[in-house]
Amino acid sequence: MTAAADPETLVRLACLDLEGNELDAAEAKALRALQTDREHPGAWSVLGMVLQSKGRTEDAIRIFNSLTLKDPKSAEHWANLGVALREAKRLDEALAAYERSVALAVPSARTLYNIGLIQIGLLDYVAAYASLKRATELAPTDAWIECTFAQCCYDIGNFPDAVKAVENWQKFDGLTPANMAETAYLLIMMGERKLAQPAVDWLLAHPPERGRAALTLANVFERLNRVDEARSTLERARSGAHSDVLDPDFVLAEAVLAQRDRRDEEARRLLSRALEQQSDFLQRHNLLFPLARSLDALGDYDGAIAALTEAHRSQVAYLEAALGKKPTEDSPTLSLTRQGAVPEDIALWDDPDAPPEADSPIFIVGFPRSGTTLLEQTLDANPSLVSMDEQPFLQRAVDQVKSSGLAYPAQLGKLMPSQLQGIRAEYWKRADKKVQLQVGQRLVDKNPLNLLRLPAIRRLFPNARTVLIVRHPCDVLLSCFAQHFRAPDLALMCRDLATLAKSYRLSFDFWYQQQPLLGAATYEIQYEKFVADFPAQVRQLAQFLELPWNDSMLAPGEHALAKGYISTPSYTQVIEPVNSRPIGRWKHYERHFADALKTLEPYLRRWGYSA
Repeated sequence: MTAAADPETLVRLACLDLEGNELDAAEAKALRALQTDREHPGAWSVLGMVLQSKGRTEDAIRIFNSLTLKDPKSAEHWANLGVALREAKRLDEALAAYERSVALAVPSARTLYNIGLIQIGLLDYVAAYASLKRATELAPTDAWIECTFAQCCYDIGNFPDAVKAVENWQKFDGLTPANMAETAYLLIMMGERKLAQPAVDWLLAHPPERGRAALTLANVFERLNRVDEARSTLERARSGAHSDVLDPDFVLAEAVLAQRDRRDEEARRLLSRALEQQSDFLQRHNLLFPLARSLDALGDYDGAIAALTEAHRSQVAYLEAALGKKPTEDSPTLSLTRQGAVPEDIALWDDPDAPPEADSPIFIVGFPRSGTTLLEQTLDANPSLVSMDEQPFLQRAVDQVKSSGLAYPAQLGKLMPSQLQGIRAEYWKRADKKVQLQVGQRLVDKNPLNLLRLPAIRRLFPNARTVLIVRHPCDVLLSCFAQHFRAPDLALMCRDLATLAKSYRLSFDFWYQQQPLLGAATYEIQYEKFVADFPAQVRQLAQFLELPWNDSMLAPGEHALAKGYISTPSYTQVIEPVNSRPIGRWKHYERHFADALKTLEPYLRRWGYSA
């Protein structure tokens, strides 16, 4: 037998062909090996992988299944069967095959990665997180593993781990435009401006031309408000061989761009057609939220509220399946309203090293969708201020207090000066990773629900100034209900108008009980008055904050467009000139607010709003 005809040699050469994507050559060598040794397991394995790569998945499954029957103790055969079954979307069977493989041998990083993909497909994100985390520990520089783990973390609202997974992407092995498109998009969505810029630069230097990677690049451009580039990139993405005309991700991207052009009838048609093909109820919310936006724009308010109602039911069902997290009347965020700071503890507050106002952040608070992003961009336009999008840094400070063994906020007075300095140092360390403050610049920390963390603000930065923005509660509730929030806690809080109204009431009951007790230096703005007399209102705000005047504060839309990175849902509205279009939108849905109005009545009366 010549060396060229030796099955072992042929299989080895076939593997090299397979690695080089020379599928026909690999198949020919595997078949030649089998002519000599009909039972050669290596030749059958290569042939199975070739057929799978050629799209003949069921043929590959039959080969791998036969191999497991012949040698049921081979972990490799079970793993190969698992890959093929996952490709065929037979996920339960695929997971069972991988479990057999893991039982036979210590799993590799690639095996754990594939198991994680299957668990994501089965919406078992808790198990997927564990599998993928183990995979990253075994292969900490594998681009596909790290990017998939980051996406998993993002999907379950674990943004810190998502950022950590991809922040050192320059060190990844096997980095592709597809990896970088996903990485850049995630970093933008999470407001990681400093980390996102190099990723975007790399992506623009190596742009994917077609397929799903190009689709992600189009989404990156859209989030950066570079709409023309998003449109041309999406057209190229569509030319990919695997871009199914009804692929919901492509349809969604096309619909979003149509909405940016005010072509809402086209967006409605695209999304309605895609929904006809989307049989998975747990995924329908991804299409229903944008559909409701177009229906609202077209004046079909009954259709919009029906779409939103179904969207929330779909999203809640998705979160239940993915996280095992059921809707409750409480949430981790709202649990902060259970107990406030108490007078006897406040009397103990002493901090001789507290930073002065000039060295303290400016905090912007309010309920989500109240106009906080407009206010943030107005201030950020002043060269003496720098904002960093919404970050959970105050909550991290609260967690530090709790980890010290003290009750928050009832025992803040027991914090020693050294502890306060340490918590502040961690706050600034985190902020430094987001923005670079120049000499004389102050930080703007905008996170709406930090209004529930006022005790932490006052204890850590007693000389800081806080700006509270309020808006007609019904407009706020409608905007929250219409928003596709990704953070699970906020998504469940917004699942229906009744729950939203209770959350709103709890939040402001807490604020107005704590604010006078804590004596926070607060400037309260009503959104409607702010946009109606914008120049005068901005000047008054600047005076309160003792800011040097700068005319750029009167054009926050231009500033936001030039800035590019805006991670909040208002990224499309805030680049427009200041206007009053959002005011009074709730009136189109007034009949749905009967119960909510009763809950909101004290604040309608307090701020002078009509029902």
